[in-house]
Amino acid sequence: MVAAGTHVVPALGVLPRLGRYARLVKFQFVLDFFLALLIVWTAMAPDTRLDGPVLLTLLVFALGKVGVLSAVMTLDDVTGVKDGSDTANYLSDDNTELRPLKRKPLLTGELTVHQAQRFGLAALAWGAVWWLVATLSAPHVPVWGLVVTVLLLVLSVQYSWGLKLSYFGLGEVCLLFSASAFVLSPYALTVGELPAFVLVEALLFGFGQLLISGYSNTQDIPGDAAVGRRTVAVMASERGNQVFLGGLTALNVLVIAVPFAAGWIPAWFALATLPVVVLRLRQYASFLSNGHALLARSRGVVVFRTTVGCVLLYNLARPWL
Repeated sequence: MVAAGTHVVPALGVLPRLGRYARLVKFQFVLDFFLALLIVWTAMAPDTRLDGPVLLTLLVFALGKVGVLSAVMTLDDVTGVKDGSDTANYLSDDNTELRPLKRKPLLTGELTVHQAQRFGLAALAWGAVWWLVATLSAPHVPVWGLVVTVLLLVLSVQYSWGLKLSYFGLGEVCLLFSASAFVLSPYALTVGELPAFVLVEALLFGFGQLLISGYSNTQDIPGDAAVGRRTVAVMASERGNQVFLGGLTALNVLVIAVPFAAGWIPAWFALATLPVVVLRLRQYASFLSNGHALLARSRGVVVFRTTVGCVLLYNLARPWL
């Protein structure tokens, strides 16, 4: 295979070229992140969901979100190719269909590092411009919402690019904040308040993504350790990493249990999210039993999408509960 970044990519038509960039940005995972906007929209009072300024703000925020997420995914791959971690993690002998190489067009030589980096920076600029427009035209701009939006724009790409927070033991915190903020930021700009149930839903969204990444990082220990990426999976012992993942699983459950016990969210919410608890515990128990990190990661995607489904069901039914 020709080394990524040095291969001369032949000229392509528009559709094949778009296909390569779509795989570069992991479009299927970008779509998962867009579910945050559905959570925001359904969490609003029914009489505001079709309000013109609200819909316009969500649309403009979505345009920016395409750019920010594309930048996050692209620049992560640029770093992974430059430091060799993606080569180690995706071209290893134990790679399976659960992690197909076609997701990495930089490794297959379909795109060069220069092309990807240029695209990533352009996508980040696109996102910044549209989020500025969203902020200036939003019905509400509370200080806390503005702070969350700015931090989301700045920190989301720092996971493995720029400050490279995941190389200094801060990647998990960065990911939890960024994923949660994709719910909090547009809700702030459209509603201006932060009800307890929306904060809980944002954290559930964040833990959904974090627990996908946690098992993925477990699979990537050799490659990440070789390039100095200090994820918890790398820094901890095998037993320590199991405890950490168990702790995240417990926190995911407590995000529901504690607000319910405190009376911040109703019993209907706890009941609606019960399938999330069951699937999350099954995911962790299965991982302890077989040690299959990629299978646990795949199950994490199912848990995440189930979480979104349960939250949407509750939000739509909430006015009648």
